[in-house]
Parts: sequence; structure tokens; C-alpha cells
Amino acid sequence: MTATHTHIESIQQVLWLIPALPLAGFLFNGLIGPKLHEKAVGWISSLAVGISFLLSLFTFRHLLAMENGHRLVEVDLFNWVKIGEQFNINVTFQLDPLSQVMLLVVTGVGFLIHVYSIGYMAGDRSVARYFSFLNLFTFAMLLLVMGGNYFIMFIGWEGVGLCSYLLIGFWFTDMEKAIAGKKAFITNRIGDFGFLLGVFIIYKLFGSLDFTTVMGQLGHFHTGNAMITAATALLFVGAMGKSAQIPLYVWLPDAMAGPTPVSALIHAATMVTAGVYMVARNAMLYNLAPASMMLVAVVGALTAIFAATIGLMQNDIKKVLAYSTVSQLGYMFLAVGVGAYSAGIFHLMTHAFFKGLLFLGAGSVIHAMHKALHHSDKDPQDMRNMGGLKKFTPVTFATFLVATIAIAGIPPFAGFFSKDEILWNTFNNGHPVLWAIGLVAAGLTAFYMFRLLFMTFFGDFRGSAEEQSQLHESPAVMTVPLMILAVLAAVGGFVGIPELFATNQIHHFLNEVFVGSGAMHLEHAAEHGGHHAHAALEIGLMVVSVVVALTGILVAHHFYRRRPEVPARLAERFAGIHKLVYNKYFVDELYEKIIINPLRALCNFFYNIGDSLLVEGAVNGSARLVDGIGAIVRLLQTGSVRHYLLGMLAGAVVMIFLVIYI
Repeated sequence: MTATHTHIESIQQVLWLIPALPLAGFLFNGLIGPKLHEKAVGWISSLAVGISFLLSLFTFRHLLAMENGHRLVEVDLFNWVKIGEQFNINVTFQLDPLSQVMLLVVTGVGFLIHVYSIGYMAGDRSVARYFSFLNLFTFAMLLLVMGGNYFIMFIGWEGVGLCSYLLIGFWFTDMEKAIAGKKAFITNRIGDFGFLLGVFIIYKLFGSLDFTTVMGQLGHFHTGNAMITAATALLFVGAMGKSAQIPLYVWLPDAMAGPTPVSALIHAATMVTAGVYMVARNAMLYNLAPASMMLVAVVGALTAIFAATIGLMQNDIKKVLAYSTVSQLGYMFLAVGVGAYSAGIFHLMTHAFFKGLLFLGAGSVIHAMHKALHHSDKDPQDMRNMGGLKKFTPVTFATFLVATIAIAGIPPFAGFFSKDEILWNTFNNGHPVLWAIGLVAAGLTAFYMFRLLFMTFFGDFRGSAEEQSQLHESPAVMTVPLMILAVLAAVGGFVGIPELFATNQIHHFLNEVFVGSGAMHLEHAAEHGGHHAHAALEIGLMVVSVVVALTGILVAHHFYRRRPEVPARLAERFAGIHKLVYNKYFVDELYEKIIINPLRALCNFFYNIGDSLLVEGAVNGSARLVDGIGAIVRLLQTGSVRHYLLGMLAGAVVMIFLVIYI
């Protein structure tokens, strides 16, 4: 037995346990959790994901030890759907470098967020329901990234959508939160319909839903094939919904209604990146559909800058982070759209570190503000009620600062390496306009993130002395995950050092997924051609991106530290623009007017027609029919015995006649 076979067998023995443990945690907490102490529920849920993370590290070690180009392990658990000889679906798990990176992100960051939730959700009456939903989400996300065919991926895809609905509307007695959950669910269903149509086309073309079978047949198709272009475009519609891209991004900012750890797990680190993973998983298909790739890149770039402009003027700390997430997801789609698949996945990973940290840091701030403002009607999430918190929450401030520097793209923090890799590949692959859009979005990101930092942690507290006396740091169960994520946000980028300076480890690991079959891959070409021929250009663009980020930071410092009265004056001077951006370009209101209201009117019309036809027509009509028949039959009921005997005799004569002559 070769060493490779030994590693494959080792992985196969434990791979199924990685999703099975969170599923077991969901069942246990759902059935028995309400009878246990809340801390026991939290730790059981956390351990289920923590052990999955340890198993993911185990599979990672064995996958690394396997020969380059042969890192693919499949496990067929059982046959699920079989219709004749043509349609056969197995529950298959697949592990390769791409799914391995996702496993580590989902279980690793997920474990930290589960632990953090123990402190954040303390005292909630429905804590068992919360942790069971959190475990169920983890299970569904693992199905999505481990599935070896489109069917299993789709089950996970729908599962995370369901869990998102359940967790966003967790406090469903609050109508605003319940509506936010419904909005997320319905918007995702629109995208999922496109995803499903894309899967149907793939099955029609290839006669299979298995990834390996589909990718193995691509050599029979030419670049620009109309059906493949249609399939990939429809798959991207699904990604627009799941990963909050224009025009289906509107659900994610409202999703901040859920508990803050939910925002960190689902809407920063895992679920919203499912669309990016899906496009990367289908990289070979997209390589044959240049039109679809351009669609992905353009939508990603426009989403990145559009959401960044909205983030400039939001005052709710979680809403700023929400629009930041939408913008960063746009960056990831820009990367995969220009063929830089591994750069997109690299940014997905670093984003999980610093954005997960930012949301958890925001949760720590809100935790402190809730206690300070519990006797007030002030909003604990409004940054205009904060200020000076670094003195009262020093650990939260220090870790939040690290994450803010990372997302701003300042070296040597993680966000710099992944953001620069995306911008370089965009420019080098012949998209200077998209590069310029991405560069401007980077500058805006640095500005609004440091605006958030200065308004929240610097200056004086904008409350009473009594409120200030209640401010405090979060407990260790919340701050320790912050510190771990801060370390990852600081040093996590070193696995993706540009090829100019050292071997890019994450690209080297991922590239066999994207170029192993011999299909053309633009990023691969850039690394082996552009990086050597245009080293000076790459360094120059790197310097430009850092200068733009520093400029954004300096402008934020000027407006919110040195001259805090200037933003108010500018808002008054440019009232029209301020109103437009502050109200998020009135997109929700526009959707309400041109889509929701007409559909509601149409539904009411058909409801009224249906009510008229069914209730008044069918129901009342059938009642009148029965009444008429009864009136006729009633004429036969005379009460005379002679009439009844005559009727019986006539019936007997008729029966005899039928027997004899028919």
C-alpha cells in the first residue's frame, strides 16, 4: 500500500464525522438542551464544532502529505435517490485543497464564535434553541462545502438559507426582527431559483451531477458554449442572493437584526461566502464562459464600490459592518471573475478573520452599551451614543484596532496581502477600469472603518456620568476569541505572500484545483508570466493601494478627531447627496414601489377573484345545487305507504326487464 493510499484511508475514516458532530449537537440541544443549564448547552454545542475543527486539522495534515496534483479524496456514504438507471444521487463527500480551506474556516472561526456566544447570550431564555440552530447551520455549511455533487451542495445551500432565517429572526417576538428574517429568506429564494435552473442545465448537458464527472467532460465543449454560459450565469444568480450582490444585496444589512454572533458567523465568515466558493468550485466551467466571468467581475466591482459609499454615512455600528461585508464580497467576486480564483479564496479566508473579529468586537461594544443604557431609550448600537470606549474596554479596542487595520489593507496585516492580490490580478489580466473601481473602494473602506473606530473608541463618552460608570469590558469567554482572531488577522496573510518575494503557499496549495486539469487559468498565467515580467509594475500598484488606504485613514482622522464639526457642515452643505447616501439610495423604497406593491396588488386581485369564484361560486353554488336536488327528491316523499309500494313494484319490473333483455 502506497503512502498516498494510507493518507486517503485515514481521511476517509474521519471525514464523515466532521459534519456529523454539529448535526449531533443540533439534535441533542434541540431535544435535551432546554432541560440543561445554559452554560452546559453552550459548551456542548461549542465542543461539537471544536472537535470538527480538530478533525479538519487532521485531514489537512494528511492532505498536505499527499502528492501534489493527487489531493482528492471522495467518500460515498450511501445512495439517496435512484430513479431507473439514469438518475442516481449518492451522498458523497469530497475533500480537496479548496474544500479543505473552507473546512478550516467554517469549523475554526465557527468554534470561536460558538464560545463567544456563551457569554453574549447568557441569560437568554431560548439559549438552547439558539445553540441548536447554530449547530444546524454549521452542519448545513459543511454539507455545502464538502458535497461531492450539485445535489448535496444544493441541500447545504438551502440549509444555510433556512438557518439564516431562523437565526436572523431568533427574537421573533420583535416584529422588526421577524420581518428581517422573512426578507432574507425570500430574497435568497429568488437567487436559489436561478441556481436550480443552472443545475438543471448542467444535468441536461452532462447527464450527471457529480463534480468529477462534469469536470471530466469539459474537454468536449468549446469556449463560449451557449449552454455552459447560460448555466454559469444562472449559477451566479444564486450567488447574487446568497452572497448579497447587486441587485439581491438588500437582505444582508437588515439581517443585523439577529444576535451579533450570528452576524459574525453567518454574515461575515461563512454563509455569505458560499457564492464565492460555488463559483470557485465551478472554475473549469467558468473558464469556458468568458461572458459569465465578465458578469461576475463587473457585478463584484460595482457591488464593492456601491456598498462602500453607503457605509460612509451609516451610524449603526453593525450596519457599517454589514455594508462593509457586502463590499468585501464584491472584492471576492471581482477576483474570481477575472480568473484569480485562489486570490478570491485567500481573501475569503482573511476576511473571515478580520470581519469575524469586527463583528464580535462590535458585539462586545454593544454588550457594554446595553448595560450602560439599560434605563435609557438610546440605541446601544448607534455610534453617536458612544465615544471614549477604549478606556473602558481595552481588550475590545486593541483587537478591534487590529481588525480595522487589516481590513483597511495596511501591511503587514492579513487584509493587505489578499486585497493587493486581487487588485494586481485584476489589472494584470486586462481590466484597468475594474482595478480603478476596486482601488477607490479600498480607499473608501479605510475611511469608513476608521470613522467607526474614532467615533466608537476615541474622544469622550457621549452619555451621562451614571451611564459611563456602567461601562465595562466583556468577560473572558468573549475576549479570548477576540484575541485569537486578532492574531489571525495580523499574521494570517503571510501564507499568501506575493510570488515576487517568496512562494505563495496558499496559491501553491489551491492551484491544483483550478489548473490541475490543464484548463486555461488566467491567474496561473499571471503568476508565471506577469509576476516576473512586470515586477516593477506590481510593486508600483502595491504602493499605490497602500497610499490610497493611508489617505482614507488620514481623511477620517481629520474629520472625526481633529475637526469633528466638519462632517456636520458638509452634510448640511450637500444635503441632497447626504440624504441620498444616508438613506441607502432609497433602493428598498424603490423595490417596494416597483416590485413589492405591484405584486401585492396582483396577489390581492387573484385572491379576491379566487374568493369570488371559489367561495361565492363553487361553495355557494354547490349548496344551491344540493338544495335543488333535495327539493326534487322531497316530492317523492309523500308519506303514503301505497306510493312507496308502487315505487318498489315499478323498480322490480324495471330490474326484471333489464335482466331478461340486456
